[in-house]
Amino acid sequence: MPIRLEGLTKRFPGADAPAVEDVTMDIRPGETVALVGPSGCGKSTTLRMINRLVEPSAGRVRIGERDVLGMSPVKLRRRIGYVDAAVGLFPHMTVGENVALVPRMSGWSGARVRDRVEEVLDLVGLDPHAFHDRRPDRLTAGQRHRAGLARALAADPPVLLLDEPFRGVDPITRDHLQDELIRIQRELRKTIVLVTHDFDEAVKLGDRIAVLRERSQIAQFDTPEALLTDPADDFVSGFAGAGAALKRLGLTRVRDVEVAAFPTATVDDPLQEIFNKLRLGPHNELLMLDGRGRPYKWLRRADLMRAKGSLARAGQLVHDTVTRDATLHDALEAALTDSGGRVAVTGRRGEYVGVVDLETLLDSVRELLAADRAAARRQAADERAAGGQAAAETAAALAAAEGVGAA
Repeated sequence: MPIRLEGLTKRFPGADAPAVEDVTMDIRPGETVALVGPSGCGKSTTLRMINRLVEPSAGRVRIGERDVLGMSPVKLRRRIGYVDAAVGLFPHMTVGENVALVPRMSGWSGARVRDRVEEVLDLVGLDPHAFHDRRPDRLTAGQRHRAGLARALAADPPVLLLDEPFRGVDPITRDHLQDELIRIQRELRKTIVLVTHDFDEAVKLGDRIAVLRERSQIAQFDTPEALLTDPADDFVSGFAGAGAALKRLGLTRVRDVEVAAFPTATVDDPLQEIFNKLRLGPHNELLMLDGRGRPYKWLRRADLMRAKGSLARAGQLVHDTVTRDATLHDALEAALTDSGGRVAVTGRRGEYVGVVDLETLLDSVRELLAADRAAARRQAADERAAGGQAAAETAAALAAAEGVGAA
């Protein structure tokens, strides 16, 4: 569903200047738009005026064909999913009760609510049987954020507002939550507005990014690639930071490169069978999978020689994995910190899919750098050509002027 902000302004009582001033923006149906800018620039205030958590002082917000100021705020918010950094799960309710809250208030039948709760918990990667009856205080930070996203999605709203939703979680958990959001959005195609202070997160998640100055004035509203390769001015360039080619690794997903097969064994396989795989195969290493098919350990031939009949202490634990929706930046970071220079790729439930190695990732970096150099050469050639054309036109004008003077 499309969203249109028209001259949106917010003046707080006693403030010398508006927090948000005359913002106009069109957000297309089914796209993710990220709002980024310096602290205090008004990006969260802009977001909260969409669902009237903050009432506009002037202007209007249209969702679809409806002006939100003509709607009941309560009914409006039931049609818009909202998640912020605090998540805000009710501590006296179970996860299932938190997720069911808006559908119940919307008058859904009991059977429909139960089915929907199970569906959205599964969608965000929480096993309904394991998490439905759990209290929020028994969840990790990542699980709380997943539960908060499930609650926001429960009533199947067409619009989702995310106000720094992954702030406060550790980097690895944040990467996985971002990947889950990308996967969910690919399945559901909601209209998402995301506020973030992290430009790399905006590049990873946003179809388009609005870089905001003070009072939410739009410095540039464009695709991530356009912002990285053709920033509108020094403010945008400074906010995006250096290393555009490497940042563009955030635009390419693991699913866009070759995910290679790698020899595997499971923890239930006999030791002799594992030894034969290593001895007879082309690799001196294999990936051990746990009982659910998830990456567990990297195991070398030398580890088997020291195993003495047990694999309990043999091999190196898998510390990091990426999904197909992870960016090449995430995969490169994981591969660089791995002693073998590779990272295991997993599916929706953590099951092993394949491996991406450092060579494949570095090839992608080289391609991006080569493309940047080629673009720079083309730009320089265009500028030389434009300069030559301008010189020729100047010479022609001077010659014409001299001709007139002689006459």
